[in-house]
Amino acid sequence: MIEARHLRVLRAVAATGSFSAAARELGCTQPAVSQQMKVLEGAAGTPLLIRSGREMRLTEAGRALVRHATGILAGLTAAEEEVAAIAGLRAGRVRLVSFPSGSSTLVPMALAELRAAHPGTRVSLVEAEPPGSVEMLRSGDCEIALAFRYPQMGEEASGEWDDLVLRPLLNDRLVGVVPEGHKFAGAGAVGIAELAGEPWIAGCPRCRGHLVEVCESEGFTPRIDFATDDYPTVIGLVGAGLGVAMLPELALESVRTKGATTLEVEPAVRREVVALTLPDLARVPAVAATLDRLERAARR
Repeated sequence: MIEARHLRVLRAVAATGSFSAAARELGCTQPAVSQQMKVLEGAAGTPLLIRSGREMRLTEAGRALVRHATGILAGLTAAEEEVAAIAGLRAGRVRLVSFPSGSSTLVPMALAELRAAHPGTRVSLVEAEPPGSVEMLRSGDCEIALAFRYPQMGEEASGEWDDLVLRPLLNDRLVGVVPEGHKFAGAGAVGIAELAGEPWIAGCPRCRGHLVEVCESEGFTPRIDFATDDYPTVIGLVGAGLGVAMLPELALESVRTKGATTLEVEPAVRREVVALTLPDLARVPAVAATLDRLERAARR
């Protein structure tokens, strides 16, 4: 019989590439990992790993089992959480992954309300940009992922999230950021094409791709001199006169715009901010309550 604990071990071995690394991740010993893999291979009736010196790779059967393990373990987690909540043993636990501007604005208010209403619910937070955060959700490393996408890039129709439960939160407008002494400072609004000759400061890979696409649709390719995922760094570079940028309004809520000023860009550019979870996990009370609080925080 294939047991859930053996699937967790197999997934850890597949992710880390060795028994010793899997043991560190799982908080057990290397012999324990090795023994559980032997038991799993016995239950499967076929080898799951090929060992060659220090290298280790999955067999075809091993790859198939890892592929199914994520859904199986997510289903088990959903069952355990829902049963525990119904039985009154605990309110639940939620692992949340968010991109930085979401974790500094939407998440604090949502979790404060959740804790006030359900003090027994435990929530942890780590930061990751999409698509990495979405892959963490699919891999079973979190229960909720805050993510964003740009409809202008055709991502809305790409089907990238069709297997997930999507909770729309808000449409986040992007604004231009220029140095205080810039010729457009105080203009209120500017056409993106008017910034064609400027050096640009770009953000995460998805944001950089979107910036290039938007600019090219306006007839030019931006000269990107700097790229950083850190919004205060973007503001610092703009404030020092080293370039211009486009940032989401959500990001600017928690960043001091010292030395820089904002203005509307035309045509308007927006990103869709959403909360994502797996279908099985959406029925877990603690996950559903967290999604509700995130939606309420986004409306304010």
